[in-house]
Amino acid sequence: MPRGHVLVVDDERSILTTLQKTLTLEGYSVDVAGGVKVAEEKLAKTSYDIALFDVALPDGDGVTLLQKIRGQGADFPVVVMSGHATVDAAVRATRLGAFDFLEKPVSTDRLLLVFENALRLARVEAEARALRTQAGLGELVGQSRAMLVLREQIERAAKASANVLIIGERGTGKELVARAIHMASKRARGPLEKMNCAAIPSELFESELFGHEAGAFTGATKQRRGKFERASGGTLFLDEIGDMPMPMQAKLLRVLQEREIERVGGNEVIKVDVRVVAATNRELEQMSAEGKFRADLYDRLNVLPLFMPPLRNRREDIPVLAKHFLELTTVANDRAGMNISDQAMNALAAHSFPGNVRELRNVIERLVILTPDDTIDADDVRTCLGGAATPTGALFRPGVPFRVLAEEAERAILEQALAHHGGQMAASARALGLERSHLYKKCKALGLRKGESETEDEA
Repeated sequence: MPRGHVLVVDDERSILTTLQKTLTLEGYSVDVAGGVKVAEEKLAKTSYDIALFDVALPDGDGVTLLQKIRGQGADFPVVVMSGHATVDAAVRATRLGAFDFLEKPVSTDRLLLVFENALRLARVEAEARALRTQAGLGELVGQSRAMLVLREQIERAAKASANVLIIGERGTGKELVARAIHMASKRARGPLEKMNCAAIPSELFESELFGHEAGAFTGATKQRRGKFERASGGTLFLDEIGDMPMPMQAKLLRVLQEREIERVGGNEVIKVDVRVVAATNRELEQMSAEGKFRADLYDRLNVLPLFMPPLRNRREDIPVLAKHFLELTTVANDRAGMNISDQAMNALAAHSFPGNVRELRNVIERLVILTPDDTIDADDVRTCLGGAATPTGALFRPGVPFRVLAEEAERAILEQALAHHGGQMAASARALGLERSHLYKKCKALGLRKGESETEDEA
């Protein structure tokens, strides 16, 4: 088995031949390219473990090629070489993610050592990412179809560098998803900064995001770095983004476009390298259509949308979540050894949980504290929930018109179908035996969101 698949890019045929022979003798599988265009063609078709780029090429330069593939998400190590090496070129290459910078003529021993170290580090980082992914996803408890789809989406989102918008009701676990994305990404070694946009007074918003200089306003006695500056090299989680004041939306959009900030009261331009993960429980698309949220900011944030399923659409996860929270809260409240009866679990599963996972956790903790015995039973659950839990199938409610009940049932069916199929309209329509256009119109009439990545022309 080869030690690694290598791409060598250089315009001098003799150097390509020498490097190819040397690396092949050392057990590497080697492809060569004489310029940027050929290299890009090979990179588009083949996965490489490591690459060696010359700086000066007939149709471009290796550092620009490095910058381009990094922007496309390539994360394998790249070594850059040059016969006219300068400090500036070396600094630029390493800032763009080059593993090392070598001067020509390249020493064989030096090259082999650099390759060995680069591949070893790449393996260690891959193993660390896998462990972080498991750790982050481990907080997202549940084995329902909706959760399996969500985990797959998180893993794909973590590998990318684009902004993410997490959409879901309050209490569904949007912050856990943001943390899982960060922990599984290449930015995991960097900071994860969090900001709840609904909790910040409008007059402090700009300072909170961008920081301020001493004397910028009353009470600003010393310089303070903002969330963007502290998150540089990592991830910034903006929760409840729909509550951000309109003037700040324009400033946030500029930062996302320019990747630079200025502190309040300052004039120094500060470059920031931040991936933004935003979350909302509001209909930003509708808000933007009504002029309540900037459409251009929505487009910039909504590159990778993730939909959080409400707990009522994944009831099969309630027992697993309940046991998970029971383990956590019994330890925290010195009630180790408590358990929950099957009847109590059925009573929990029958509850609608409008507050979603957060409400379930609070209910379990309340039960742990208030239940005098070591076993939580159905009566304990009913008392905690303030009465008998409503059975899942009990659709009739005295005094509620049939039209309202039918609409609620129809909405629940469509929500569950979309959650089961990860928000995909086409798959949901097939499962329900509906035309996709008919399902789209039904969802629109009932105020449901469209599928994750599909749209339908209004006709």
